[in-house]
Amino acid sequence: MKIDKRDMWFIGLIVAVVSVFISISGKEKTKLVPNDSTHQIAYRAAYKNAPGPEASFFKRAFFKADKKGAEVYCEPCHTEQKVPFPPNHPPKNRCLFCHKLQPLKL
Repeated sequence: MKIDKRDMWFIGLIVAVVSVFISISGKEKTKLVPNDSTHQIAYRAAYKNAPGPEASFFKRAFFKADKKGAEVYCEPCHTEQKVPFPPNHPPKNRCLFCHKLQPLKL
């Protein structure tokens, strides 16, 4: 099979697209919510309906934490403790839109 000029353009395009994806991907900068005693109330709310270790692989693989249920506890505690938010911080009512919960260990 002969590779002609048209095939080389296609291969070049694929290499360029892959190169762009690799160059824009990097280390994730999103901060994790600490899994400590202070934040346990949010973790319990988020993972209250989590499938147990005896559940099927399908249920465990596609489980989504209840982020909106956990976010209810963020702002009151942060306001009470006077935890400062950095400049240009987005609205405080959607904490888990950016910050991530650590995965549940089964």
